[in-house]
Amino acid sequence: MARIGTIIEEKYEVLKEIGRGGMSVVYLAMDRRLNKQWAVKEIRKKGRGKNDEIAVNSLIAEANMMKKLDHPALPRIVDIIDNGGTIYVIMDYIEGESLDKILHEYGAQPEELVVGWAKQLCDALSYLHGQKPPIIYRDMKPANVMLKPEGNIKIIDFGIAREYKEKSLSDTTVLGTRGYAPPEQYNGQTDPRSDIFALGMTMHHLLTGADPRNGEIYAPVRQWNPELSEGIERIIDRCVQPAPENRYQSCADLLYDLEHPELITRGYKRKQKRKLAAFLACFGLCILLALTGAALHFASRRVNQKDYEANIAGSDPNRYYAAVEIYPGRVEAYERLIAYCKNHPAENEEIIRVGNAIENHAADLDASQPETAALYYNMGKLYFSEFDGSFRSRAVSAGGFFQTAAETEAVFEKKEIALCYHLICEFITAQSTTAEHSLADYQELFAEIDAAIEAVDAASDGEANYDRVSLYYVTMLLINDQAEYMAGVGMDRQTVLERMDELYQKAAGLTSTLAYVNELQAEIAENYHSFMDNIEAKYNVVEKRRQRGGN
Repeated sequence: MARIGTIIEEKYEVLKEIGRGGMSVVYLAMDRRLNKQWAVKEIRKKGRGKNDEIAVNSLIAEANMMKKLDHPALPRIVDIIDNGGTIYVIMDYIEGESLDKILHEYGAQPEELVVGWAKQLCDALSYLHGQKPPIIYRDMKPANVMLKPEGNIKIIDFGIAREYKEKSLSDTTVLGTRGYAPPEQYNGQTDPRSDIFALGMTMHHLLTGADPRNGEIYAPVRQWNPELSEGIERIIDRCVQPAPENRYQSCADLLYDLEHPELITRGYKRKQKRKLAAFLACFGLCILLALTGAALHFASRRVNQKDYEANIAGSDPNRYYAAVEIYPGRVEAYERLIAYCKNHPAENEEIIRVGNAIENHAADLDASQPETAALYYNMGKLYFSEFDGSFRSRAVSAGGFFQTAAETEAVFEKKEIALCYHLICEFITAQSTTAEHSLADYQELFAEIDAAIEAVDAASDGEANYDRVSLYYVTMLLINDQAEYMAGVGMDRQTVLERMDELYQKAAGLTSTLAYVNELQAEIAENYHSFMDNIEAKYNVVEKRRQRGGN
């Protein structure tokens, strides 16, 4: 066990113990090079029995899974150090209090606060469920949610999270916290809906103060507190249905109701029923006037077509989503949502919502068609060009879309460019902090990028300039992100700087009347000098390290 003052790998100085589990201890440590605090989880490999070995393997699996993730509500794994008998996992140190401590000290929490936390948790779970394969968290509860001083939340303790295996009939191990975990977690296969159940029980506990671990019969939240809204009661009741098929089927659906609780109240539904009754009366009259069932079917198709065309004709993104629900297999409405995000300052939540709409209707979209491949390609570009996040988080979000576009059987003219983006995403998301890429890996990747740049430079369609400036910018982001690694494997500094300058000049030389192309050009110009300074600084750091005899 590490002692206070121990220095790990000549870098991390142990300050104090902040947590302890059966096979691990967590310390607060100071990075002596960066003057930054980290949490260090110490895992001792050699247990005394089979159960200890299973626990150790679970902790190591947790670390390996977490290091691939990048989301504001998830702690980052920044380093994994294996010295033979002990593994040290270096991760974000999260300041704040867990929600169970807040419950213990202050009791039930206000609805507005709980709904705000639930929205953040929905976003994080949606990110986990969107991985390939999906990651099921399986232990949502107040004790595993940290509230940071600024009001944001972080999910902790991924010890029993697992990758979802569609063909598996059951999970290999029965784990979880009784009261929060759904019935299938004890006798079957968990899936994203299992996390939705646990999130519902977590919201119930936070709103009522009633601990589900006590074994009391579940009662709706307004039986505990009549001041709570009807909307939140209905949302939670749907989350915690015993049968998974009766719950929300995705966190995106749950998030929508959390943002629009008034749409599911009895009053709203009564209005809808009155509207439906009026509609049915009119429809009945139409039936009486109709000559044949075939004529009615034809009329119905025309109504849908008319509604669809009316919805995609305007500039309201909500109407585009309505069009998606009418004909989820057509690409026009999705493309208009992407265009809307490009032409208007789009928040991350809106970009994620568009991506979720495409993923939720993947079964309706024919990926063998060129227009569908183009849709997935354009969605991947949107994540890289407009999403406000780290380069790694953009790569994680965009990777699946580029993969679908690259692997399509359709004759898709931008398949080579999509493949290049896919390779960039794979390169970044697969990178381990303990096993860096080699010089040959970088050379092979940049050869693919050069071929893709040659392809976009030769293109002449209406989106050619957007394709060009997007690929130039992504390549510059890649170089900036990987500068220290490239220096470490011996990639020539001057070659790297010249490549950056060439991309900058190419972007500056484009002439376009499209606002979103000009915005990317401006972003490249704004970041160019800081990118060049960063590359120089990273190469200098590596050179100094070598001069001192380091790696």
